Amino acid sequence: MQSNAASIHASVAEDFAAVNRTILDQLASRIPLVETIGQYIIESGGKRLRPLLVLLAARALDYPGDKHITLATLIEFMHTSTLLHDDVVDESSRRRGKATANDTWGNAPSVLVGDFLYSRSFQMMVEVGSMRIMQVLSGATCVIAEGEVQQLTNIGNADIGESDYFDTIQGKTAMLFEAASHSGAILADANAEQEQALQLYGRYLGLAFQLVDDLLDYQGDADTMGKNVGDDLAEGKPTLPLIHAMREGTPEQSELIRQAITDGGLERLADVLEIVRETGALDYTQRRAEEMAEKARAQLELLPPSPYRDSMETLTRVAVERDV
Repeated sequence: MQSNAASIHASVAEDFAAVNRTILDQLASRIPLVETIGQYIIESGGKRLRPLLVLLAARALDYPGDKHITLATLIEFMHTSTLLHDDVVDESSRRRGKATANDTWGNAPSVLVGDFLYSRSFQMMVEVGSMRIMQVLSGATCVIAEGEVQQLTNIGNADIGESDYFDTIQGKTAMLFEAASHSGAILADANAEQEQALQLYGRYLGLAFQLVDDLLDYQGDADTMGKNVGDDLAEGKPTLPLIHAMREGTPEQSELIRQAITDGGLERLADVLEIVRETGALDYTQRRAEEMAEKARAQLELLPPSPYRDSMETLTRVAVERDV
């Protein structure tokens, strides 16, 4: 798995290094706390998949310029700002094995630095100079915000069905993946078919990643994931493993999970884990993730052969084979 991840980054190693330098440059602020919190969250071990998608999409279509560096950086800033806000909303104390910014500095500074990063991303969007890219990304921010609100309103609601679940993760997670690969295609002057293919590639890849994230919440551990098994259950989030388990379980099993979602907390975690396994919910979620990854992979057939396309194909496998 590590070799796969390394090969993905290797194809755009110089671009990725330039993005990292630009991130640090763009974090500059006359307010020291802005830089401190911004650097803390950005350097906290994330995979930077979304900026990677920008680089790979643009290079796969032979983009010759350097604005993909700015575009990739602003996408990472958009993502980081959502992480800061999400951790405050979720009252999280751990992310990627480290204390969250809100746990370290408090909620107000975290929210405000998130606002700064969002604002900086829009400044950089202007620098890219493409009205179509601005339309895609500004539209994406609205969808992402709606997805977060939708997830918030779903908490404690055991009546959420599979289609509702997919609507939520499309907004809160897949939308930024989609916007990243889509905007990279636009920057590279893709034809209509290639542009749509790269838009869909990002969408399906993002769905696959979120499905595996939700799967790992019921079989991972704090040491590898940076969070604890059952964190989603503790927050009352009705994710696909629970939705499937309620649908396939006995009336008693379904009622137990419904109550666990409604109440939140971890009092019933052991029973829920057993039901999730017995009903095949983990295997089902994994299959749905693999379906999404295959749909993403199919979009790449419209791209010319290249190391960048190979990396994008590898990424679809990494999405569903990872354990963290």
